[in-house]
Amino acid sequence: MSRTAPHSTARKSLVSALILAACALAPSTHAAVPADGTPSPAAPARALTVTAEYDLGDTAFTDPQTGTVSEIRAVVHYPKHLSGQLPLVVQAHGSWLACTDPTAQTWPCDKGTPEPSYRGYDYLGEQLAKRGFITVSLSANGINMTSFDYGDRARLVNEHLHLWKQLAAGKGPLAPRLPALRSHVNMHQVGTMGHSRGGKGVMWEASDKHITEVPDGVRIAAVLALAPVKFDDPEGDHSDTLVTHVPVAVVTSTCDGAVHEAGQEYLDDAEGKTHEPAYSVSVQNANHNYYNADWTPPSPSGVDDSTCPGQELTPHTQQGALTAYATAFYERFLKDDKPSTNVLTGKQPLPGVTSKVRVVQPVKRG
Repeated sequence: MSRTAPHSTARKSLVSALILAACALAPSTHAAVPADGTPSPAAPARALTVTAEYDLGDTAFTDPQTGTVSEIRAVVHYPKHLSGQLPLVVQAHGSWLACTDPTAQTWPCDKGTPEPSYRGYDYLGEQLAKRGFITVSLSANGINMTSFDYGDRARLVNEHLHLWKQLAAGKGPLAPRLPALRSHVNMHQVGTMGHSRGGKGVMWEASDKHITEVPDGVRIAAVLALAPVKFDDPEGDHSDTLVTHVPVAVVTSTCDGAVHEAGQEYLDDAEGKTHEPAYSVSVQNANHNYYNADWTPPSPSGVDDSTCPGQELTPHTQQGALTAYATAFYERFLKDDKPSTNVLTGKQPLPGVTSKVRVVQPVKRG
């Protein structure tokens, strides 16, 4: 992989006053909310965030292009005290067991129950909610069971965005399930995050080639590919995932046993073409699975995929690094908080880890 852009190295930092890090690693309390959106009476009185779920069923969405049948299911984190319209961050997990019984063969699950991969980013969703974001992490088990099409993943994200656009207007099937969020969602400030195959899915969705498939009235303003897969079909044609009009961030890990650091190639593709900045951070001794708590031991389906056992970061440290980096990225491009750029460029190092950052500068618009 080429490395034509300048790099800088962020060494272990003892700067405990780093606000983003403190927020990322601090324990959180949140109010559990069932699928109908009604807060639980047992919720802590001083909770900072609310957690809710919506579930329209295992066969709620049929892809109009491929016919793939998917569930519409997601967990939502948002601030307890809502004011004005808040930016929305949509998270998509990658390929994993579709059902808790690994011998399941069909979707919906003929054995076991749907794997809760979408709950693996609750730690990040809660921290973003504390900082004034609405986050939604969607389930893609139907795709994992039956399809390897990245367009399927992109179109599933778009279907959720269509539902959120309706909710923002006080309409649609999510309105009675998430009544508190009516009129509080800014559909012009939407960020996405995809992990592993989901990473390629969100790059596909935001690409110059496919961006027109995003629902009308929705603006993708920031895309984060987390330990993403990267291979082109046909080889050498990256048009399906080339993003030049939306800010991009990529997170890779030096001990990733699943996809290694192939995601850096997304920045190679953007070099000299993008009109918005692109950033990456390579986290030393981080692996692939620990970014998703459901894929992390001792979770029943958890697997340690590290290529450097004995040196790997703890899940807590690795997830804290992602939280600091993702928070800075979304603060910068969904809230226009310019000082957050210091984290993206390495000027303000990630706490407790060694990382290498890279910046691809935008070219002037012609």
